[in-house]
Amino acid sequence: MTDLSKPIIGGLPITVEDLDGAARRMIDHAVAARGMDQPPLYSTSANGQVLSMCALEPGVKALFEQADIIHADGEPLVRASRILAKSKLPERVATTDLVHNTARMAEAEQVSFYFLGASQDEIERAVANMKALYPKLIIAGFRNGYVKPEEEDAVIEAVNAAQPDILWLGMGVPREQDFVSRNKARLTGVGVIKTSGGLFNFLSGKNKRAPQWMQKSGLEWVYRIGQEPKRLFWRYVTTNPHAVWLLLTKTH
Repeated sequence: MTDLSKPIIGGLPITVEDLDGAARRMIDHAVAARGMDQPPLYSTSANGQVLSMCALEPGVKALFEQADIIHADGEPLVRASRILAKSKLPERVATTDLVHNTARMAEAEQVSFYFLGASQDEIERAVANMKALYPKLIIAGFRNGYVKPEEEDAVIEAVNAAQPDILWLGMGVPREQDFVSRNKARLTGVGVIKTSGGLFNFLSGKNKRAPQWMQKSGLEWVYRIGQEPKRLFWRYVTTNPHAVWLLLTKTH
């Protein structure tokens, strides 16, 4: 299901697309882009924290607005669209779900992935787990996300040399968006970039997903606080009320 119109949800233009449609578009674009030597399609995601951050920091908002696609990685965005927006979002497109939808298609169509992000131990476990789940998935390469400024050129060169169809980039917001902004024009060996936040923490098994009922109810953040209270409690306490206000006043 794809609607190329982009309603404004909480202040950002959100692509109207479901999980399978998002995966299909990434696969099709990546295959069509092979050998074209052009900058990749750039896809990112927004949740309540992102809406709040973008509203408070114009520089961060400008980074997100450079993306070709912004998906709703938060159930409250979907619900707000159904009440207030010109176009309704069909479902939440969480990166932690999207990677699996895309991997299933990628196996069948020989589309390759590159994983860049997290610690070395986490990324290695993430790759091992994905290979176990999808034995025919082509992993063109992987690397931890701790890239020093003096290493960046070499990382870009290595990714281009691997020629992955889809680069999954997990460095956290807004570091990963800043990385794309600086390097998108040079990543001509890549078909699609998908910023991925904490994806590799989940693929590695370090973090667990909330039960389905909590995801569907927009309460996954409560579950995540229980897993990482020191890191996430203050973030959600401060950003959630602001995000609700933005969804009510900046959605159309």
